[in-house]
Amino acid sequence: MGVTIPLKGHSNSYSLNKKLFLPFSVYAPYALFALLLIALFRLSFHPFSSSINQSPVSFSREGNVYENPCNYSNGKWVHDRDGPLYNGTTCGTIKEGQNCILHGRPDLGYLYWRWKPRKCRLPRFDPNTFLRLLRNKHIAFVGDSIARNQLESLLCMLATVSKPNLVYTSGADNKFRRWHFDSHKIVVSVYWSPFLVRGIEKSETGPNHNEVYVDSVDERWGADLVHIDMIVLSIGHWFLHPAVYYESGSVLGCHYCNGLNHSEIGFYGVMRKAIKTAFKTIIERKGANHGDGIDVFLTTFSPSHFEGQWDKFGACPRTKPYRKGEKRVEGMDAEMRAVEVEEMETAKLNAKKFKGRLRLETLDVTKLSLLRPDGHPGPYMYPFPFANGVHDRVQNDCVHWCLPGLKLKVSSGAKARLAHGSGHLAWPE
Repeated sequence: MGVTIPLKGHSNSYSLNKKLFLPFSVYAPYALFALLLIALFRLSFHPFSSSINQSPVSFSREGNVYENPCNYSNGKWVHDRDGPLYNGTTCGTIKEGQNCILHGRPDLGYLYWRWKPRKCRLPRFDPNTFLRLLRNKHIAFVGDSIARNQLESLLCMLATVSKPNLVYTSGADNKFRRWHFDSHKIVVSVYWSPFLVRGIEKSETGPNHNEVYVDSVDERWGADLVHIDMIVLSIGHWFLHPAVYYESGSVLGCHYCNGLNHSEIGFYGVMRKAIKTAFKTIIERKGANHGDGIDVFLTTFSPSHFEGQWDKFGACPRTKPYRKGEKRVEGMDAEMRAVEVEEMETAKLNAKKFKGRLRLETLDVTKLSLLRPDGHPGPYMYPFPFANGVHDRVQNDCVHWCLPGLKLKVSSGAKARLAHGSGHLAWPE
């Protein structure tokens, strides 16, 4: 999860807009962006409604918008004969550790499943539709390496119809990057911020734990909010690491801090405080500003699938999704998701006073992610790990997702587009 090279200091030196200003007038990777399109449509008509997973908007072929009490996060993975939009050689933005095809993963069955919600008709993620909806906008992905995974998936899908130009990069392992789609004047950025708030990551030369300041936003992304039109937040896994937490200038407590004279307080409450701080910052800085406001999305926790030790053969060996009833969201996964969903609902209430300038939505991907233990790189985070036979120790990635990887589609004829100025959605043939 993430890289081990620490970031030094906490200044705004990584603020992308301070490095390069561009004029501005979006896990389960495929499934996430199909849901993101649905959320965009919904926010266009009901900016303060409940989550799309409770009462989403549906669309008739005649273009009418109506309420459909179905749950997009409640469904199953079904076999799909169509492959992904891209492969391991046609997209240049895939992080090496997630390029499973290029690294020799022998089974490709994981590419041929799609998410089918119960009682819902969900349009396939269409790159052209997404680009049209986001014309002249700046979308930012903020969070940990799962956020980066999501970003790279989106770039690969959009690149099938429009070339992204890398215009800025900074930080260890390119943690801060920006692309520009000249065809639609869209800017896509990624900000490394595994806690959303200010944090000092553990290092070989410093403390063997993270330091997290729960009431101070990470200004590496916070300072750029004025230029951001849409933000996708994704955090969770870094809160599992040993850490000391600070609030109001004092030690709040710690997690896994053996040898330190601090109270063990776990991480659920701390993650809640961090999300509160992030939402509070966004609402305060974007609510009263001039312009079109901001669309805010929070992706729920994406579970890992380790079935053994991370450095042993067969840590995540499955090659098919879980069957119905075989797995359910529970324990830590359920708690993490609950914190995120609850804080989003609180943020929606706090944003109401700005009358539609702040549009907030939860992207609930926890269940659909949990049911796909076959979608991770596993040992294929490195090229051809078994070229010289099976060794006793082999590093596995059972957290991130292969790219290309999980996808979601409906019939090829259903491509949604926003009928600008008409107040409805059309389904072109």
